Amino acid sequence: MRLSLTSVTVGTSQPRELAAFYARLLGATVETADDGWALVRVEGGLSLGFERERHFRRPVWPAVAGEQTASQHLDVRVDDLDAAVRHAVECGAVLAEIQPQDTVRVLIDPDGHPFCLFVD
Repeated sequence: MRLSLTSVTVGTSQPRELAAFYARLLGATVETADDGWALVRVEGGLSLGFERERHFRRPVWPAVAGEQTASQHLDVRVDDLDAAVRHAVECGAVLAEIQPQDTVRVLIDPDGHPFCLFVD
């Protein structure tokens, strides 16, 4: 038996806009986009799906009791952390106030999902 992970899907209030953000961030292509679903093809074969959630609540990071928590986050390896953070901010991300590690930067995408840029 063979199992192959091909895609990660993120719940959002704005699939089209979030797909455009991640396509700019990752230098990828938006393959499909409408008001309910969008798909981004990323180099290496993995896809990012963005599905409209009718009752989406913007997550709070780090988690706060009683608030919506992030159910997942994306980790993106980079070779130049400072340059990658500048690029992410230019694409529309916001640097999180709390940065727990020296080799990782937590950012927030336009719909509130945290994601991490890191160097090894």
